Amino acid sequence: MSFLKKIDRYLAKVEAFLLSYTVIAMAIVLIGNVLSRSIFNRSWTFVEEVGQLMVIIITFIGVSYAARNGRHIRMSAVFDAVPIKAKKVLILIISLATAVTLLYFAYLGFTYMKFVIGTGRVTPALRIPAYFMVVFIPAGFLLAGIQYLINFVLNLREKEIYIGTDKPLALETQCSLETKCNK
Repeated sequence: MSFLKKIDRYLAKVEAFLLSYTVIAMAIVLIGNVLSRSIFNRSWTFVEEVGQLMVIIITFIGVSYAARNGRHIRMSAVFDAVPIKAKKVLILIISLATAVTLLYFAYLGFTYMKFVIGTGRVTPALRIPAYFMVVFIPAGFLLAGIQYLINFVLNLREKEIYIGTDKPLALETQCSLETKCNK
């Protein structure tokens, strides 16, 4: 189990690094472009490409970050209404199905990336290979799929319910939501 937690901690650091520095860089580039337009009456030609790349990074790496912290969008009406034992089964099904779906999306993303590499396209302003813009899409799906697999394994092995790996949903909280609690 400690192996999974080590992988999880490492991936968390990579994601946090990418997300935080991308947001900071995006702010610097966009503010710099606004100042350049206002002061010098000239816009930077590369801003659109850089902004597009940064939005892709934030969006797709953010999927995994949200899954790790249990902050992803979820429909919890059914989950909240069922007893604790059913919640455990339901979270196992949800985690596995989501992992399989995200890993399939990662596969499709890698297939698309191979296609883009084959075209040899480059971006107009910066002249960087177009696949560099696309690589974060399958990477984000892959990281999120791994995160859900880790959630699945943790829910399979541990007594608590893991929605995200940062901390489990305490059974005491679950018991207080139920009219009948079997400890």
